[in-house]
Amino acid sequence: MEFPTPLKDATLIRRYKRFLFDATLPDGRTITGSCPNTGSMLGLTAPGSRIWMSEHNSRTRKYKFALELVEADGVVVGINTGMPNKVVEEAIRAGDIEPLAGYSDLKREQKYGKNSRIDILLTGPSQPDTYVEVKNVHFMRQQGLAEFPDSPTSRGAKHLEEMGDMVEAGHRAVMVYLIQRPDCETLKICRDLDSNYGVAFDKAMKRGVEALAVRCHISPREIRFDRLVPVDEPGV
Repeated sequence: MEFPTPLKDATLIRRYKRFLFDATLPDGRTITGSCPNTGSMLGLTAPGSRIWMSEHNSRTRKYKFALELVEADGVVVGINTGMPNKVVEEAIRAGDIEPLAGYSDLKREQKYGKNSRIDILLTGPSQPDTYVEVKNVHFMRQQGLAEFPDSPTSRGAKHLEEMGDMVEAGHRAVMVYLIQRPDCETLKICRDLDSNYGVAFDKAMKRGVEALAVRCHISPREIRFDRLVPVDEPGV
């Protein structure tokens, strides 16, 4: 997925109140922008980091700039949680994610479960309806190891339960963990930061939910599918 307009580079001053960041532009001006990521962003908010921002001129937007990419650990990392669904959809349509290839129809944001919406619903004449939930991943503490989640997520645990319900109803359910950084070779569930999610994940896998981890190629020009990487969890 290519960014619709060229990104602007800047230097991060701080990220705060979850939704905001301050940065210094190359000409020395200081700006405040919106941060499209409500998570902890552990390891990605160091003052002085090089960042890239999208620029918006809509009169309905309070902030002109939105944070998109951060340089960390020597690589460019995507932080916009609105991107994973788009990247995964593009990769599925292109046939890049082999376990999700061959479906004739793809729909976004379909109602299911207990007042929830599935990110992607895949259907076809010879395949079971396949419910695909996409999670954003950019947390790394050990070189090469991506971890999810980076903070407690009761909503994430709820999704796992509902995906298990879909399997027991005769459908297929697949969790796709979209890793928005190019330096990870494996994905692992981060149980020390959210033990409840770990329990919910184990239960979902036993019920037949599948888990895939997708690594991305990231640059200030685009975010796109790179390859599948292993999920290092029992039963996966």
